[in-house]
Amino acid sequence: MRTELVRFGRTTSAGTRARRAAAALTVASALMIPFATTTVASAAPVARTAPVALAGPAYTQTSGATVTSVDWLSDRRVALWIESPSMGTPIQVQLLLARDWNINPQATFPQVYMLDGLRATDQENGWTAETDAESYFADKNVNVVLPIGGQSSFYSDWVDQDNGKNYQWETFLTKELPPILERDWRSTDTRGVVGLSMGGTSAMFLAARNPGFFKFAGSLSGILSTTSLGMPQAIQYAMTDAGGFNSSAMWGPPSNSLWAQHDPYMLADKLEGVSLYISSGNGSAGPYDQPSPIPGVSTNYAGMGLEILSRLTSQTFATKLNQLGIPAQVNYRPSGTHSWPYWQFELHQLWPQLATALGVEVDKPACSAAGLIGNASGANSWLGPCLTAEYNVAGGRAQDFTFGRVFFTPDTGAQVVAGAIGGIYQGNRGPEGALGFPTTGEIGTPDGRGRFNAFQNGMVYFTPQTGAHAVKGAVLDEWAAQGYEGGPLGYPVLDEVETPNKPGSVQGFEIGAIYTSPDAGVHSVQGMILGKYGELGWEGGALGFPKSNELGPIRDGGRFNQFETGNIYWSPLSGAWSTPYGPIFDAWGSVGYEGGRLGYPTSDQFDIDGGGKQQNFQFGIITLKDGVATIAP
Repeated sequence: MRTELVRFGRTTSAGTRARRAAAALTVASALMIPFATTTVASAAPVARTAPVALAGPAYTQTSGATVTSVDWLSDRRVALWIESPSMGTPIQVQLLLARDWNINPQATFPQVYMLDGLRATDQENGWTAETDAESYFADKNVNVVLPIGGQSSFYSDWVDQDNGKNYQWETFLTKELPPILERDWRSTDTRGVVGLSMGGTSAMFLAARNPGFFKFAGSLSGILSTTSLGMPQAIQYAMTDAGGFNSSAMWGPPSNSLWAQHDPYMLADKLEGVSLYISSGNGSAGPYDQPSPIPGVSTNYAGMGLEILSRLTSQTFATKLNQLGIPAQVNYRPSGTHSWPYWQFELHQLWPQLATALGVEVDKPACSAAGLIGNASGANSWLGPCLTAEYNVAGGRAQDFTFGRVFFTPDTGAQVVAGAIGGIYQGNRGPEGALGFPTTGEIGTPDGRGRFNAFQNGMVYFTPQTGAHAVKGAVLDEWAAQGYEGGPLGYPVLDEVETPNKPGSVQGFEIGAIYTSPDAGVHSVQGMILGKYGELGWEGGALGFPKSNELGPIRDGGRFNQFETGNIYWSPLSGAWSTPYGPIFDAWGSVGYEGGRLGYPTSDQFDIDGGGKQQNFQFGIITLKDGVATIAP
């Protein structure tokens, strides 16, 4: 587990940590105000302050964002790559699909946005990287939305670009993303948002700035006052440390009204009607901290200071909610620092309130596994508890579990499909798709590197290095004939796709590719011959599709592939070069090809002055002029 300040093993010296903690505590001391009480609104609300004018209209959806790629990571975890018009770049959003996604394919589900902290990475949202969120939400009937990236962004629209980023996160999350989720991913417009640290700040002001968009907003260790004394400077310090960002590019200088327009404290009155959850520790060592030699002090020095800031600003914010008569569930924990184990704990605590706000049941319905499916799940206890009852699928039966699914037909038996292989299977439409039902469970490969499931009409292979990919049909037959992953091509690294230039298909492997063509058949190309083939335009180039696998060895350990209109030859001494069929090729053949006096080609054919072509070989050249090929020497 990591603190929010130190992610993925990044370390800092004790002196640096101490300086950061001191800086945080200095700001915290400037924020000292009377403590707020826990939970509900005051019975005697005070007069509301003048409303903060928000930049831009209230929430309205816009079109224009497009999904450019969909990657199924498991049967209920999927990564969408979305081209954002506002940010001008692809944004990754991962979804954890609702418990009943498979058993009830017509159902739609509420959404929960899960916002990351200040050190959000471009690889994975911290909620799945650092907590049990994926397994925890497995039995919840909501679609979980996990934006990827946004380091130091506060999930807001920035006034200027900085550090190579054009942050327009509020527009993306509230206007560009919703139409995609509602149209294509069976999501309703009932939403909640949960964020930690930076994400907690954002959860509150996004809910306030976009009335009606969220029914629930949860801040876990959020900074809930951004304009009070010292806070703009503290935010600048944190953003500099987390990626070298300038807060002036975000909301302008602290005197700019945009700071107040993104301040949860200033926007508190706009949260009326939203179910609110607020929590923070107090900075002292708690059950998830490693204590230092000083009693009550954690070795997570930076996390202590940051949590004190969160506690103070959360108290300020909660006090104002109380005065305004806006109810909130507020939990001030007796200990704890700014770190992921506490946020995982709070996620579990807030779920009943979140579920109620979204109108879904808190607990999953009772289920059990029986018969052959029960036997299969019992033999694979890592699948975890059942999530659904058995249900019909494409002439068979299935049942969902926390970490995978079991499929059954009388012909194939009960087979487990899970993990990345389960994701590829789901992306291929499961038993209704091209693969059919599984005929085996997950099996390790002989080399110990990968795993696979066999299906009625193909196989899915996985390694940590190559990911999971289906191999089926004629490509599978050819790959099998060459020895599967133990053959010259290795594991698949891409899915089979149609070739863009001519009718056919291609699938990439670690050391080559297999092409299919109605006219040329099914053949592999690999290594440096494949590289040369690519230089010449693949199947759309002069050579067309391959007509043979790699042949050889021939002279000096060389090899070659035949193509529709020529060959590519390779040897360790000469490299890889093409020889189109025609007069030069015929002349070379007349003296024995690579085994003759000219040896291997050392160039492709090229134009020469005065008209004609030439090709160089190891021990001579062939020129073509006026249709006549001449060998020299």
